[in-house]
Amino acid sequence: MVEEEPNAYAARFFDLLKDSDEPLWDGCTNHGKLSAVAQVFTIKTDHGFSEAGYDKIIEWTRSILPEGNRLKENFYVAKSMMKPFGLGYQKINMCPNFCMLYYLENAKMTECMTCGHSRYKPKIGRGKTLVAYKKLRYFPITPRLQRLFMSLRTAEHMTWHQGHDAVDRVMVHPSDGEAWKLFNSVHPHFSAESRDVCLGLCTDGFNPFGSFVAPYSCWPIILTVYNLPAGMCIRLELMFLFTVIPGPNSPGWNIDVCLRPLIDELALLWSSGNLII
Repeated sequence: MVEEEPNAYAARFFDLLKDSDEPLWDGCTNHGKLSAVAQVFTIKTDHGFSEAGYDKIIEWTRSILPEGNRLKENFYVAKSMMKPFGLGYQKINMCPNFCMLYYLENAKMTECMTCGHSRYKPKIGRGKTLVAYKKLRYFPITPRLQRLFMSLRTAEHMTWHQGHDAVDRVMVHPSDGEAWKLFNSVHPHFSAESRDVCLGLCTDGFNPFGSFVAPYSCWPIILTVYNLPAGMCIRLELMFLFTVIPGPNSPGWNIDVCLRPLIDELALLWSSGNLII
């Protein structure tokens, strides 16, 4: 049997995973080089540290660790180390009234084609960077789906939805439902490949500042991978946040405007043969 060589993206990813086996310093048993960076990143995010504050903490930490430790020396280097994970996002300006995205063919427009609202806030002073009234941050899903097949812990479960033992008239997973079976009958080419990915989408608005402040509505949109067993597909680490619709107002019926980057990505995956529903 001839093993297929990983592509360039997969090779970079696997090289990064090797760092998880490399100890933080010779003889260290608690942390590897990768786990240390990941945990410090988490602390920075949870407590809102600035990059300068992060660098100061790392500088002090390196001074008390053994000589030759492998902790990355600053935020810039650590961030570069994490890039192969594909955790970046795309910033897309949008109309504050949720009429449109300044995206692809509309990327150079400076006012909304529907309501006429300006794209940018008024400039104050010379040489100031233009600041949009509202931005949508989109996290691509393709790299995250690829990683599900790269990891031995998840790859073996990505065909579970097709091979599990279903009990007649008992629904324990979406794949047991009539809607799922109907889709498979309409698209037999899709159901024939057990590795094709099946997704569910969910969203709801909430006030991130609590109920005792001015009304504010923020809408996270999450994708669930239904290839996985029922106990796995609802785990937080396997539910993919692909965007957060910014407030303070609800998008209402215009929520589909915010979904366009996802729809475009899914359409591309479908047309290229990496079938997804």
